[in-house]
Amino acid sequence: MKKTIKILALSLATLLSGNAFGQSISDIYKNVEFKMPTVAETSFPTTSVNIKNFGAVSGGIVKNTEAFKKAIDETSQKGGGTVIVPRGIWLTGPIVLKNNINLHLEDGALVMFSRDFADYPLVDVSFEGLNTTRCQSPISAKGATNIAITGKGVIDGNGDAWRYVKKGKMTDGQWKELLSKGGVLSDDKKTWFPSESSKRGFTSTGNFNIPEKLTTREQLETVKDFLRPVMVSLVGCDKVLLDGPTFQNSPAWNLHPLMSSNLILRNLTVRNPWYSQNGDGLDLESCKNVLVYNNTFDVGDDAICIKSGKDKDGRDRGIPTENVIIKNNTVYHAHGGIVIGSEMSGGVRNLHASDCTFIGTDIGLRFKTTRGRGGVVENIWISNVDMTGIPAQVIGFNMFYEGNSPIIEEDQSADDEKRVVKDIPVTDETPVFRNVFFKNITASNSYEALSLNGLSEMNLKNIIVEDSYFDTKKALTIVDADGIILKNVKIKYTDGTGATIYNSKNVDVSGLTLESSKTPLIKVIGSKTKAIKLPKGITGDKLSISKDVPKNAVK
Repeated sequence: MKKTIKILALSLATLLSGNAFGQSISDIYKNVEFKMPTVAETSFPTTSVNIKNFGAVSGGIVKNTEAFKKAIDETSQKGGGTVIVPRGIWLTGPIVLKNNINLHLEDGALVMFSRDFADYPLVDVSFEGLNTTRCQSPISAKGATNIAITGKGVIDGNGDAWRYVKKGKMTDGQWKELLSKGGVLSDDKKTWFPSESSKRGFTSTGNFNIPEKLTTREQLETVKDFLRPVMVSLVGCDKVLLDGPTFQNSPAWNLHPLMSSNLILRNLTVRNPWYSQNGDGLDLESCKNVLVYNNTFDVGDDAICIKSGKDKDGRDRGIPTENVIIKNNTVYHAHGGIVIGSEMSGGVRNLHASDCTFIGTDIGLRFKTTRGRGGVVENIWISNVDMTGIPAQVIGFNMFYEGNSPIIEEDQSADDEKRVVKDIPVTDETPVFRNVFFKNITASNSYEALSLNGLSEMNLKNIIVEDSYFDTKKALTIVDADGIILKNVKIKYTDGTGATIYNSKNVDVSGLTLESSKTPLIKVIGSKTKAIKLPKGITGDKLSISKDVPKNAVK
């Protein structure tokens, strides 16, 4: 009997340590290229309570907002413990986590958040990197220590009640079904809104989802339906564990830790409909000491996104995202698999990502920013990532990003992201990407292998790709870059020029192999080009050097 109890205890300890996939948490720290602090882990008293004991009623009809509040508040006041959500459907308004609380969803538990917008009052928050006002999140914590959401249950944000939807993102059948539920259409009939309030908010917005034309609380109340919250908002928290649940159908972003530390996110399923506007999976913003592993993402926008504030608000905050390990994650639909930016004004540094698989993700590894953003992104190591069916870039750097999806939609134009070709001074508003290293990256059945686009006034700096293989339609573009090295990289491609190098310097692609049914061609362009080292045998009809390239710039 004692032996059986010991085995059960060990099994539980193994599960809690993240070893459900044959790994211990110590494995996650292995082969990390920088000095990674050990993440402080959560620990809870043995006390446990059941929400039914506080009056909760299952079935999805009765709101259990007060039952959740009482269970959490009383348990926290007594020193903390586990608040159990048993099997059943539990309708509720917002849940606020407190110190030393583990919200545990048992198998078969579904927490369903209310569709009644009146349940979510306006609060001051940060969204898309800006200080603003939005509706209260379905789950939130502010300044809390030692908190967790665990178990195998499901948390559903009822996001379809909130989100506006573009016609071009739905099938005809889906669009007709949506219209049958009510709501209102945009003047051009191409966007559906849940209410007139939501539509009014949209037309008052010039900066993504922030209605900057409305400045008072009274004005914001008139567009409250438009001010969709992130589903899980964790602000200024320390020692946070998310382990096991499915998080789905969020009004805006799904998981949003902000200015928090000592975070572990593992064994999660994060889902949103592919048409969900701003339906990000995880947005890690101005956080430090973070582990993200053994998760699955299938979402409507970026999957794992690293941020640190936007423009002046982000620079004034001045808190980078740093010391992050991302391992063993699978991404299905998303605009980007692992993404840094575009809100990175506080900087990003010391990030390791490895052993991930992307299946049909719009862009695989995505780096995006724009002029005016500021911030320094540096010391990023990404390895052992396998991808297939990537319809845009496998690895994409875009330092003039203005917000569009990499896949052009019905209401978008490629002209929206035209380059600005002019001399611009370097200031604290100039973004920087440097010291980014890729190793063992593979991609098949995809569109473009590498697209490395810097700024004329601030080149991409020190980007190294090695031991990688790409099977794509298009091959390689290097624009406004300094210190690009390709080592043992093979690109098998079908269309267009093999490689284009524009206004770049200190570029060594001697370790690149281009394979195509056509004659591989490398084009070198631009008066600022210098110190370009090409593979052996690239001469004659395999090489095109424009007249403006300085003499002896190409070796």
